[in-house]
Amino acid sequence: MTTPIDYGGRMSDGDALLWHIEKDPQLRSTILVVWLLDQAPDRARFEAKVERATRTIPRLRQRVMSNPASLAPPRWEMDPGFDRKFHLRWMAAPGDGSLRAVLDSAEPIAMQGFDRARPLWELYVLGGMANGGAAMLMKLHHSLSDGVGLVRMTTAMVERSREGSSREKAMPELPEATVMSQRDRAFDALGHEWRRQLGRARRVAGALPGLVANPVSSAQSVAEAVSSLGRLLRPVGEPLSPIMRGRSLSVRFDTLEFPVDALRAAAKRVEGKLNDAFVAGVAGGLRLYHEAHGAPIDAIRMSMPINIRDANVEAVGGNQFVPARFPIPVGEVDPLERMRKIRGLVGAQRAERGLPMIEDVAGILIRLPAAVATELFGSVQRGVDITTSNVPGPPMDVYVSGAKLEAVYGFGPIAGAAVNITLFSQRGTAYLGINSDPAAIPDPERFVQCMAAGFAEVLAIQP
Repeated sequence: MTTPIDYGGRMSDGDALLWHIEKDPQLRSTILVVWLLDQAPDRARFEAKVERATRTIPRLRQRVMSNPASLAPPRWEMDPGFDRKFHLRWMAAPGDGSLRAVLDSAEPIAMQGFDRARPLWELYVLGGMANGGAAMLMKLHHSLSDGVGLVRMTTAMVERSREGSSREKAMPELPEATVMSQRDRAFDALGHEWRRQLGRARRVAGALPGLVANPVSSAQSVAEAVSSLGRLLRPVGEPLSPIMRGRSLSVRFDTLEFPVDALRAAAKRVEGKLNDAFVAGVAGGLRLYHEAHGAPIDAIRMSMPINIRDANVEAVGGNQFVPARFPIPVGEVDPLERMRKIRGLVGAQRAERGLPMIEDVAGILIRLPAAVATELFGSVQRGVDITTSNVPGPPMDVYVSGAKLEAVYGFGPIAGAAVNITLFSQRGTAYLGINSDPAAIPDPERFVQCMAAGFAEVLAIQP
């Protein structure tokens, strides 16, 4: 039996920060996912499926409502004027109907900001591709969910067979949409902040007996956590790459795909996991790209989300990750040694004691003026060269109202970096979505070729 997901009524501090910092459009947190289908989904059936999803998943009908004077993180409140036709759009495949044409049409959609008066998602169905298939573009704001949570949300729109279920339950009732007054919203925010501070006081009181009993070890533990937080959030002036330095508001989408089993087999050589092979392939591609430009380098600064889902938050919706940012070895030619080093670096980041404190830092930032918070967060992001993300998808075949899902490419937000590379694994294939800034990477074809060669190095590792 599936455990119901608790989406809550208010943004977490971390989610609010993603929303808050968009005063700088280069820090936008837009996710766009491309689904390739073997045929167009049945329109009436899919529209009913989406309608059902919006009635059972609160986030799909909720808009963001800020509190007076930023007393607390913004609330998720039902949109009283929700219009499914605004969010679900049917279009013909562009150009020659190729994947390249679909990606070209998806880029300006990803570049556009969201209508902040509406729920933060859009879904485009593109029929008539050259191969007889169709594509779906799902655009959403990162404050709604991380990649793992997105997979959970979209399960409400897919089925396990082409025919679907013959025992569909009655359409759920429309959720109630109550608009709070500014006065009520202010009192609600004050109540939230009171409960928040009371919870902190209780945690401090609970820790006091241990502090009194072991003052030296307790003080050392606090010092280590603070030192760890300092390493995680230390501002950096500029990227490590000597060539991927330009930044703009534009994006370029490209794709690659590799067999999951082969990547996992390579990772096992260093007792690692799929993510270690993935990052090693990315690092190899970056080495080759810089060498092609006559600018060899030893390291690149990478940002990656660390999943913090556990038994305590398994049924909690939204984002459940903390960002890590650290240099990775790019100059290492031996793919096995490169993967071994990356495994150690990623393990060290996961063990950083300051990770749980990042949410508290976010809580401080969102209560500052937007311009100040944006500048402080930008100082952390400004030196990031590349962001990577690894999202596990369903291991079985899934269908979208009669259409089989054949491939999924996720394009995560650049958010100040030169490029974001997201791996989405499904049915034994690792689908890579490459979201690059043309100001940083003006020759995307060469970049993709170098990435393919970097992964070939990893895949050539013998078991």
